[in-house]
Amino acid sequence: MGIEGEGGAADPSAEVLTEAAAMFGLLASPPRLHIVWALAQGESDVSGLAERIGGALPAVSQHLTKLKLAGLVRSRREGRRVVYLVDDPDVVAVVRLLVVQLAARAGQALPAPLRDVGA
Repeated sequence: MGIEGEGGAADPSAEVLTEAAAMFGLLASPPRLHIVWALAQGESDVSGLAERIGGALPAVSQHLTKLKLAGLVRSRREGRRVVYLVDDPDVVAVVRLLVVQLAARAGQALPAPLRDVGA
């Protein structure tokens, strides 16, 4: 049981906070955050992601493995090709909200589909 915080809401359990910290830790890597951002826009294979984020294929593959083990992305086969997609829409919403807010503060415009965070 949590202790009542401001506004009467209970604090999250230690387990929830530990899981959240692990997710934030995983997303603290700019390449992994960029991968989640890219996959939030649509599915991609590893070579497409490597090209988009400007990373080496083996490094992007390792990042995808970590994201997959954490349950943030999943993969499926399309013939010989492995396609990756985001597996947690709530994480996508958090990533989008943070990135959009930071871009707005920096005066950077993002493509129109990314501005509609509440959808």
